[in-house]
Amino acid sequence: MKLELWLQGATAFDYLKTGVELYEKRLKHFIPFDINVLSDIKNAKSLSEDQLKTKEGEQLLKKIEQGDFLILLDERGKQYSSIQFSEFLETLIQSSNKRVIFLVGGAYGFSDAVYQRANAQWSLSKLTFSHQMVRLFIVEQIYRGMSILRGLPYHHE
Repeated sequence: MKLELWLQGATAFDYLKTGVELYEKRLKHFIPFDINVLSDIKNAKSLSEDQLKTKEGEQLLKKIEQGDFLILLDERGKQYSSIQFSEFLETLIQSSNKRVIFLVGGAYGFSDAVYQRANAQWSLSKLTFSHQMVRLFIVEQIYRGMSILRGLPYHHE
């Protein structure tokens, strides 16, 4: 089983890239982990929010395979404590899914078709974060969850 983080568009800020790379490297000691950056939609500025979400959704759904478990990062998703999230990760790792994909959408979220395909939705907080900042938070939280499962002293309760 492999964990993947899919992002709509490249990370725009070097300080975020550095942080993401740090936790990506740490995660690879625990489990196969990759980051997949979906290319920006051409002429996005000329599209309405709904048109952009639809095009991003079409691009994404072409890449999803039947055996993939898709988790959307969404403000309406389930919230976990760090311990609860590590338990959720453990369940995913023990499942028969080929890949578990954490998806960060574009600035306007996801199309209805993507919501319909998703297996779960995860909210990091009731606060709203930029889709750029959330990338670092997700990778750190996945690392935290894995370190809890391994009994490492990274997380303090």
